[in-house]
Amino acid sequence: MALFRRRQKAAVAGRRAASQEDLEHLEHFARSRRGVEALIEPRTTVTETTVILIAHDGEWTRRRIGSPDEARRWGHRLGIPVYDVALVGYPQRMRDYNARRKQAEA
Repeated sequence: MALFRRRQKAAVAGRRAASQEDLEHLEHFARSRRGVEALIEPRTTVTETTVILIAHDGEWTRRRIGSPDEARRWGHRLGIPVYDVALVGYPQRMRDYNARRKQAEA
């Protein structure tokens, strides 16, 4: 009888770096829109490090990235500015874009 057998702990979810599809999506977004900036969102207990790309009109996309340093190198390679969202916050144009989209859906 195994009443007091130790239970095995659940496997901890592994950290997932950016996939090739993620990087291709981000690169396509950055090259197909103007005025694109990158914002790095730090890792939390729920999500890994992500990067948000925001175009001049507020359109945005978010994808997982391996680390903040990887996001900075990636942004430098594409020639787009990279900011830390914890320091600068989300730009007003992103909030305006979300409000316009929400209003259009209603």
